[in-house]
Amino acid sequence: MITTICICGAGTMGGGIAQVSAQAGFRTILYDVNGDMVTKAAQKMQSDLELLTSKNKITDKQKNEALARLQYTSSPDDCIADVIIEAVVEKMDVKINLFNQLARINDSATILATNTSSLSVSAIAKQVENPGRVVGMHFFNPAPIMKLVEVVQAAQSDAQVVESIYELAKQMGKTPVLCKDAPGFIVNHVARPYYLEALKLVEMGISDFETIDRLMEASGFKMGPFRLMDLIGNDVNYAVSCSVYEAMNKPERLQPSPIQKGKVDRGELGRKSGKGYYNY
Repeated sequence: MITTICICGAGTMGGGIAQVSAQAGFRTILYDVNGDMVTKAAQKMQSDLELLTSKNKITDKQKNEALARLQYTSSPDDCIADVIIEAVVEKMDVKINLFNQLARINDSATILATNTSSLSVSAIAKQVENPGRVVGMHFFNPAPIMKLVEVVQAAQSDAQVVESIYELAKQMGKTPVLCKDAPGFIVNHVARPYYLEALKLVEMGISDFETIDRLMEASGFKMGPFRLMDLIGNDVNYAVSCSVYEAMNKPERLQPSPIQKGKVDRGELGRKSGKGYYNY
């Protein structure tokens, strides 16, 4: 039975997953090696839940109960849980090292779930102790709002582990979809042309960011590609494009954009940095 969930990484995604977990009734530990990130995440959690209360989305009682379930820490020794969900930087060695570090202090049955957007879950599991407990649990940003969760079955994942995470996503009020480990899984594989073709149009001088966004939104998309990349974070979106490009043997149609690389190199990551394709 899952009662305690630890989320590693207190950025926008990790904090959002922690909010989802706490509101769903689970004792929730939010860990980040950076103490300042933990402090900021705790402040944001308080303000986000208060905003929900002011909008009558949740009651004062529900807000206080969710806050009471949360523990914030910058010590990995506190990361003892039934399920560990990592939402750290999109680098395989960082994720593998974190899982192995936490595997040593947790029970052998503790599930290790990666929130990776596109890295191979099987490649991560291959280098983790007891690989059968490794599975993908990919939330979408912003996690408290977006309903979809991709449950990614690695080559090594135990069937019971996959089923447990699938059911956990439903308990969190999410809509899980099961997929096998593949480049970009489902959503990020399908979505690459949305971003890359838009960037190509700008690169060729055919149009500009705002016109393309306005056109796509008028066509029925809730957000144009550039507004969406700014929301996701250009660093995250570019990393996914590079990962899918490499995994698919570098087809020209999936080549990452030099425009987006330039944004990343300049620190213009989108909403979280105050500037991306737009100013915030």
